[in-house]
Amino acid sequence: MTMSEPLSTASTSHLVLIPSYNPGAQVLTTVRQARAVWNPVWVVVDGSTDGTDQSLQALADHDEGLRVIVLPHNQGKGAAVLEGLTQASRAGFSHVLTLDSDGQHPTDAIPAFMATSMRSPHAMVLGKPVFGPEAPALRVNGRKVSNGWANLETLWMGIGDSLYGFRVYPIRPLQKIMQGTRFMRRFDFDPEAVVRLCWAGVYPVNVDARVRYLSAEEGGVSHFRYLRDNVLLTWMHIRLCLGFLLRLPLLLRRRLLASGE
Repeated sequence: MTMSEPLSTASTSHLVLIPSYNPGAQVLTTVRQARAVWNPVWVVVDGSTDGTDQSLQALADHDEGLRVIVLPHNQGKGAAVLEGLTQASRAGFSHVLTLDSDGQHPTDAIPAFMATSMRSPHAMVLGKPVFGPEAPALRVNGRKVSNGWANLETLWMGIGDSLYGFRVYPIRPLQKIMQGTRFMRRFDFDPEAVVRLCWAGVYPVNVDARVRYLSAEEGGVSHFRYLRDNVLLTWMHIRLCLGFLLRLPLLLRRRLLASGE
């Protein structure tokens, strides 16, 4: 199948969901690549001001497998995902694969992730990043801290990577969790989602997936701010540790039952 020949048969259970905020022209490539291997693909434009909402809508006007949802102002990645979850649930879908718009995630791995999810529909399928040589060492090493906390907060239920957003989520439990908290709306969405889903009994299945950091010359755009976002993650883990302590008896019982099977 070529890039110009999108899948014609649409899945009625699994869709690709792309939250997008000022990604530049790279988002058009990402969407085309996703559409070449999956149908349907939805993009949630999170208040972008770079004109990509219009470019994406122009694509959607000629592609029945692509839908563009435009939020009136920037609310954060988690908020964009929640809007997509809400509308996907109303449309009868059971799972979403979240895909970043900036070209970091491997669109050619979408079918394999979806197939894994269909075999284990009650699990979440988590991408475990395989970094290339261009990956910033600060980003690669810094995520080990968040991964360590996430594994502690779930009693090592098997989260391979807490930050990599290339994943398949079952919609209903994630939507319920997000509707019950005012957090998980920005950069804290990815790690908090996997921890809270583990608490809810949604087990992770880890699958290796490439991650590529595009240079500015290649059209790469990053909205990561080291100080701001690490402060947000620190506050998130403080909250999760408190929640972990409250749930510790339940988590211990669950682990004991699992080990006895």
